[in-house]
Amino acid sequence: MNILFIMYDQLRFDYLSCAGHPHLHTPNFDRVAARGVRFTNAYVQSPICGASRMSFYTGRYCASHGAQWNGYPLRVGEQTLGDHLRREGMACWLIGKTHMKADAEGMARLGLSPDSLIGARQAECGFDAWVRDDGLWGQGPDGFYDEKRSPYNEYLKSKGYPSDNPWADFANAGVDDEGNIASGWMFRHADKPANIREEDSETPWLTSRTIDFIDQATGPWCAHVSYIKPHWPYIVPAPYHDMYGANHVPAATRDAIERDDPHPVYGAYMNNRIAAAFQREEVRQKVIPAYMGLIKQCDDQLGRLLDHLEATGRMDETMIVLTSDHGDYLGDHWLGEKELFHDPSVKIPMILYDPRPEADATRGTTCDALVESIDLAATFVEAAGGTVPDHIIEGRSLLPWLHGQTPAWRQFVISEYDYSSTPVCAQLGLEPRDARLFMVFDGRFKLIHAEGGLRPMLFDLATDPQEFHDLAKGDAHGDEMARLYGCLHQWGLRLSQRVTRSEAEIKAGRGRSGRRGILPFLYDGSEVPEELVAKYLGRAPARYLDEE
Repeated sequence: MNILFIMYDQLRFDYLSCAGHPHLHTPNFDRVAARGVRFTNAYVQSPICGASRMSFYTGRYCASHGAQWNGYPLRVGEQTLGDHLRREGMACWLIGKTHMKADAEGMARLGLSPDSLIGARQAECGFDAWVRDDGLWGQGPDGFYDEKRSPYNEYLKSKGYPSDNPWADFANAGVDDEGNIASGWMFRHADKPANIREEDSETPWLTSRTIDFIDQATGPWCAHVSYIKPHWPYIVPAPYHDMYGANHVPAATRDAIERDDPHPVYGAYMNNRIAAAFQREEVRQKVIPAYMGLIKQCDDQLGRLLDHLEATGRMDETMIVLTSDHGDYLGDHWLGEKELFHDPSVKIPMILYDPRPEADATRGTTCDALVESIDLAATFVEAAGGTVPDHIIEGRSLLPWLHGQTPAWRQFVISEYDYSSTPVCAQLGLEPRDARLFMVFDGRFKLIHAEGGLRPMLFDLATDPQEFHDLAKGDAHGDEMARLYGCLHQWGLRLSQRVTRSEAEIKAGRGRSGRRGILPFLYDGSEVPEELVAKYLGRAPARYLDEE
C-alpha cells in the first residue's frame, strides 16, 4: 500500500463543507471523508508552522525534538518518517513544503556532507525530495526570506513571467487601476485576482508535480504533498477571487469580556499589529473571501489528484490523509494568524482513507477521539506493516479507529508554544527560557499553563464552546485546574529521550551479561544455573604460583 500524505498550510478545521461550513462547498474533501474517517478532535503539538511540522514528521512532542519555532534546526540524528518507513521497505518522498531547517552545525561536526545521500536526507527532514519549495519568497532590504532555490519561481520564469521574483510579482500580487503591482502582502488587495494564469499558480503547480511523481513511482511509497495555501498572502487567481463575498463572511467569534483583564500573554497578542489588522472589519471582509477562494482552489486540485488515482487504478492501493499544520484566527478572539490555543488556531482537519477491506465498516463516519498530530507517524509505520517504535514515536496509531475497533485511548491532548523569538517575550520582560505555554485539553476543559510566573487560563468548552470566559480569573474551578495540572505532570514524566533502546530490547537484554561470563557477587556458584559457571569450574589448567 502507498500513502498520500497531504498537508495544507493554515487550513482551519471548520472551513470544509464536511465540517459544517455554511457557504464553502468542498466536494473533494467530502469525497475522501465519505470513503474514510473524519477525526473531529485533532490537535497539533504546536500552533506554529515549523514546530508543528517537526512533530508531524518525527511523531514526537516539541519538548522532545526541540525544534520549537520556525527556523530552529531539527537536530541531526532525530529520526523522522523517512527513517521509520524506509526500515519497512517504503520510500518516503517530499513534494512541497517542510519549513525544516537543517542542523548544519551538527552535520559538520559529524562530517556529513549535504551532497551525500545521508546528508541530503538529514537536510530535508528525512525525506527524499522530489521537489521542495517552502513557498515564501519574500524579498526585502536584507535579501530573500528563504535563501534556498525556488523551483516554483524557476517554473514561472520558464513560462515567460518577466520578473526576478515572479512569486511576488505575479503569483501573489494583482494589478491596481493604475497598472501598479497590488501586492498580496497588503490586505486591501485581497479581493483582486492574482496576476497569473490559474493553471500556473502555486496549488495547481504542486498538484502537477505530484502527478508527475505518481506516474513514475514504483511502490510502496509515502508521498508527503505539502501545499503552501491557503496560507497568506491572501490573494488568489481568477475565477476564485470573487467566488465569495461579504455575505459569506461570518461575524467574528469574539466578545468584549475577552479584553477585560486578559491573561498577560493573550493581552499582548490582542494588541499586536496582526491582531490590530484583523480587528478591522474591512480587513476581514477582504481577507476571508480570498481565504475561502484559496481553499476552493485546493479542493479542486485535490479533485485532480483523486481523479488521477482512480484513472490509473491506484485509488484502491493508496491510503490518503488530509490535514493541516495549524489553523487561522481570521479575527476570532480579537486575533489574526495562529500561535495561541483557541480551537481556530490549534485544532485541525484530519481525514484518513484506508482502502483495505478492514476499514469498510467505518467509511463515511466521524470519530471524536482525542487525536494528536504525532499519531500520523505511528499510523504510517503500522500501515507499512511495521511495529511502532514507541520508545521513539510518542503518537499512537489511528488504524484501530479506522478498522472499527475501540482501543484504550488517551484522556487528554497536549500542545506547546515557545514564544521566546517573538516581541511578546521582550514586552513581558521574560527570559527566553520562560516564554513557554502548554495546553492540556481533556475534551471539555482546556488549561493553558504559562511559565515565567504568569497565571494559567482555563476554559470549559461544554458551557462555553466559543472559549470566551477564562475561568482561571476566579477561584471556583480549583479542582478542575488541579486535575489538569496532574495531567500535565503525568505528561511531563513521560519517557521521551531513551530512544536507542526499546522496551523489548531492554527485556531481552536482562541477564545477558551472565550468559557472557559476567558473574559478580557469587559465594560458591550455586546461586546461578550451572551452565553459567561452567567455564569457571573444574581442574585448573596449570599451577603457576610458587609454592613455599
